[in-house]
Amino acid sequence: MNIEQFRDYCIAKKGVTEAFPFDEKTLVFKVMGKMFALCALERVPSQVNLKCDPERAIALREAYDGRIIPGYHMSKVHWNTLLLESLPPQLITELIDHSYALVISKFTKKLKAEYDAL
Repeated sequence: MNIEQFRDYCIAKKGVTEAFPFDEKTLVFKVMGKMFALCALERVPSQVNLKCDPERAIALREAYDGRIIPGYHMSKVHWNTLLLESLPPQLITELIDHSYALVISKFTKKLKAEYDAL
């Protein structure tokens, strides 16, 4: 999967917006204003950060040693950095979905109602 395919998959999800809140090189995807994915647009090889359940994050880092690492400039407990081109596309979409679902699961009742109304 390349960075454009990653972006297309993320932006197609319900309630998602994209922005550059940190700098012009880091594209951030949010669902209802909450971050679930970041892309470092100028990093080579292409890298993205995704939220992850802490236990699963450790298992993924072990299974994909060097290709999934602790989140770059993020909480090492809750975020992973993925090297896009070195991982199966199906795994990447699964991990995007996982990150998205984790963020939604933490919504307040009010935010969840707004999300459900979309």
